[in-house]
Amino acid sequence: MDGLLETLTQWSGALAGLLWKNPFTLIALLGVGIYFTWRLRFVQITGFHHAVQLLRGKYSRPTDVGEVSHFQALSTALSATVGTGNIAGVATAISLGGPGALFWMWVTAFIGMATKFAECSLALKFREVNPNGEVAGGPMYTLLHGLKMRKMATAFAVFALIASFGIGNMVQANSVVDGVTYVWPQVKEHAWVFGFILAFSVGLVILGGVKRIAKVASALVPFMAILYISGAVIVLLAHIGDIPAAIITILNHALNPWAVGGAAIGEAIRWGVARGLFSNEAGLGSSPMAHAAARTNEPAREGLVAMLEPFIDTLVICTMTGLVIVVTGAYVTKPDDAVGAALTAYAFSTTLGEGGKYVVGISLCLFAYSTIIAWSYYGDRSARFLFGDRAVVVYRLIFTLMVIVGAAVPLELVWNVADSMNLLMAIPNLIGLVLLASMVKSIKEDYFSRPHDPFQE
Repeated sequence: MDGLLETLTQWSGALAGLLWKNPFTLIALLGVGIYFTWRLRFVQITGFHHAVQLLRGKYSRPTDVGEVSHFQALSTALSATVGTGNIAGVATAISLGGPGALFWMWVTAFIGMATKFAECSLALKFREVNPNGEVAGGPMYTLLHGLKMRKMATAFAVFALIASFGIGNMVQANSVVDGVTYVWPQVKEHAWVFGFILAFSVGLVILGGVKRIAKVASALVPFMAILYISGAVIVLLAHIGDIPAAIITILNHALNPWAVGGAAIGEAIRWGVARGLFSNEAGLGSSPMAHAAARTNEPAREGLVAMLEPFIDTLVICTMTGLVIVVTGAYVTKPDDAVGAALTAYAFSTTLGEGGKYVVGISLCLFAYSTIIAWSYYGDRSARFLFGDRAVVVYRLIFTLMVIVGAAVPLELVWNVADSMNLLMAIPNLIGLVLLASMVKSIKEDYFSRPHDPFQE
């Protein structure tokens, strides 16, 4: 049995490596974002202010169809994207790609904002609304209703369902244990017990459906973001005089081959783009399932709100992590065993002492927990699409139980499968986006061609 698991781990690792480290994968994800940035005339700039107004509820109407507000939909989606990638992923990118990787994460986020607008606008347009008001949407419904591609829609739902148990469940449960272990090392010896407690807390939320998930997410996401950003700001203020030099270092390592060499810039691009896409999930097709539940009749409105997701996830939170690591010089002075989240904790600790460990540990725990509850919704929408409404409760119960397993077992095989499924979701999603690009452009142009007065909405 051990031999079989080892073989499966090796094969799945090879597949995940082939998918994520393949330049064609990154080119496809980036290329679609660049295409929509041009086709939508830089909507991430021209529509940004209006998106913030929408998020504040300025244009909300009581007659709009949906289950959650714009803010709750964004919070649910951010619950899934703001996770271990913001702490461990950024540190990994800088460790392997140098400080310049952070710049390429910025580029990826900016381009990804246009992709988010496209995929989430379409999710609103092609969502299904039950007579009881329950909403189901996402790339599978876009492919089914927008392009009549049932097989492609089914493939997306299958990949998303499998991914929900990996990247959205067991991997994150393990990360919660890791986060708590940073603060209380003895927890590692009682992982099963902690797994039961975690599963109970997850079950209390997800068994209530998207309304309860959104309610918890809208309270949890701002709290955990403020906690983490506050710790980062304290570190940056302590090194405020070094920030300009750190930014120059980032730009040099990203763009100046005469300073660091062409090979170093190539690694910065590779790791910055890969970790950026992994963190904000632009083009992977996950967050449209959350945004489809928003209370609005205007597809463009939720597309604009969704556009803020890569901005908050990568341009704000990931930037904080990256600047702390660069400005403290932690990527140079780190111990050999300080990789991923440990490197971020080391960087915080150089200024905050033991407090740095607590900030990173607690944040890692909260980020991972929020990802679990959000991904449960993505999984139950996929289960509903594949097997019908009756499958949803069964799925939620199984999902809750798998949290216990994830908290207590080694997860290399699960990581590999999750990475592969996560990226395989992107293939049908990107195909659908490109084929429906003209519709996305029409949605955007039609919306902005009309006056929008909040007092007449």
